[in-house]
Amino acid sequence: MATITKKTTKAKNPSDSNKDKEDVKIESKISIPVTTAVLSADDLDDIPADAFKLDKEIPGKPDRYFEAIGRRKTAVARIRLYTRGDKVFLVNGKSFTEYFKLPQDQQTAISSMNKMKCLDKFKVSVLVKGGGRSAQAEAIRHGTARVLVDFNLNFRKRLRKAGYLTRDPRMRERKKFGLKRARKSPQWAKR
Repeated sequence: MATITKKTTKAKNPSDSNKDKEDVKIESKISIPVTTAVLSADDLDDIPADAFKLDKEIPGKPDRYFEAIGRRKTAVARIRLYTRGDKVFLVNGKSFTEYFKLPQDQQTAISSMNKMKCLDKFKVSVLVKGGGRSAQAEAIRHGTARVLVDFNLNFRKRLRKAGYLTRDPRMRERKKFGLKRARKSPQWAKR
């Protein structure tokens, strides 16, 4: 049964004798029977076969993953560690060797995975933005270290000792007024 609720307003309360009378809302419920259509055998032929799939067979079902955020300067990297799937390391939809052209950036990005010897055991998906390539590589290293600790707490001691779990606090200093940059002053001429 479907229920339709109808609300009416501005019904005055007769028990109040004051000039300011309260408004009371009155609800009335009306029940209407709902019927369902019955399909014949001819109608079932028109329905595609994938409409009868069970939830277990749905191909678009998302995989479980562990997630962490890594930061360095103004670069922010969101890391997802999948236990299932192909064992690849993707950065913004590309392979990390394709995304980072310099070999030292490639080594920096995967160094926390190499430290725990699990680069070829997981599918790692990274979304990184902001900063330069070097800062992005260090943000990825920080994020992968964090996500590995989420996956297994026993990794924490070795990653902490290597310094991969510490967020590097060094940032660019702000420009000051009257100066060219943070500390560089304009050229001074004696005469």
